[in-house]
Amino acid sequence: MQTVKMYTSAVCPYCTRAKQLLQARGVQEVQEIRIDLDPSARAEMMQASGGRRTVPQIFIGDTHVGGCDDLMALDAQGGLQALLQA
Repeated sequence: MQTVKMYTSAVCPYCTRAKQLLQARGVQEVQEIRIDLDPSARAEMMQASGGRRTVPQIFIGDTHVGGCDDLMALDAQGGLQALLQA
């Protein structure tokens, strides 16, 4: 299973929703990077995500999935499991 990295903040319902979906799809560990605790992490997130400022920003392996809505759409299209197993 691919490594999942997610940029998050403390009070983010979309972050929680994304983590719940990933857990439901068998992801046991999400590498969580809190941008509210580490200001340099926000710059890192924006660089890696093509300038996106909102959380969550989700990466599966080397693939930038996007935010929570992007993750939900990928799952609805059947692509999430394939990406996790790649």
